[in-house]
Amino acid sequence: MQFKKALVTGGAGFIGSNLVNLLLDSGCLVSVIDNLSTGNLQNLKNVRDKITFYKGDIRCKDLVIKATKNCDVIFHQAAVVSVPQTVDDPYVSAMVNEIGTLSLFEAARENKVKKIVFASSCAVYGDDPQLPKHEKMEPKPKSPYAVQKLVGEYYARLYYELYGVETVCLRYFNVYGPRQDPTSVYSGVISVFLTNAVLKKRPVIYGNGCQSRDFIFVKDVVYANLLAANSKKANGKKINIGTGKVVQIKRLWELVSDLAGFFIEPEYSQSRPGDIDASVASIDCAKSTFGFSPQFSFEKGLEATFKWYKKGSAA
Repeated sequence: MQFKKALVTGGAGFIGSNLVNLLLDSGCLVSVIDNLSTGNLQNLKNVRDKITFYKGDIRCKDLVIKATKNCDVIFHQAAVVSVPQTVDDPYVSAMVNEIGTLSLFEAARENKVKKIVFASSCAVYGDDPQLPKHEKMEPKPKSPYAVQKLVGEYYARLYYELYGVETVCLRYFNVYGPRQDPTSVYSGVISVFLTNAVLKKRPVIYGNGCQSRDFIFVKDVVYANLLAANSKKANGKKINIGTGKVVQIKRLWELVSDLAGFFIEPEYSQSRPGDIDASVASIDCAKSTFGFSPQFSFEKGLEATFKWYKKGSAA
């Protein structure tokens, strides 16, 4: 790491807490902001005495100013991440995803933070039929969430070009792995399927199950964050973080069933507003810019995640 002190927003969450672990292992001092609306302090229980934790909201200017003081880099993970939730309440989600992001960028400018790594999303591409998705494609957001992430990208570019704050936007594809909350109605499909498998419950598949996703293991995502933070070539760029491979949703349930040792025929339901049919990343830019290449196969990552869910259900 080229940085001595990092702030992780949303650091008690799924991706954020995994990132905190990797930063600490890399010898970095770490602070965390999380309002615990979806994050969980249990995710930080093994490192709680090694970090500075701020319970609060990224929309709180005073708190953000305080937390960013003397920081070298900010990993901005905090967000309302559920597409259905932003469809249900676009105003409240925009206040977090847009105004909260702006307050963080402004605090970085005021406190002369060297770099911000912003967690964006493949949702900005919308349902453009062109595959794989590459960074030069025109964004076609289909949900308030996608619009809000796109606004964050525009602010990132602006703060880099106008104020000299180094920024890079990582467009995550479908992230999965240990610590993804399975209890929320807005959980990712893998966490829902794994929970169903552990409890031997019938899963619900929205649409016909032929939707395809580029699933990427969380440890690959947090590693990409460190690579991006250390790369001068990444400054001012929007970069896909995925695997370049796809899995259909109905095939996903078959793979989960194989791990669980049983199969229940899924229930099919109507597609949800804002859902996207097909998504797969071109990761050429990530490879050429900072040498990113996923280290975990889907099968290996899914097996590790299943073991974590199974252990949690037995606890």
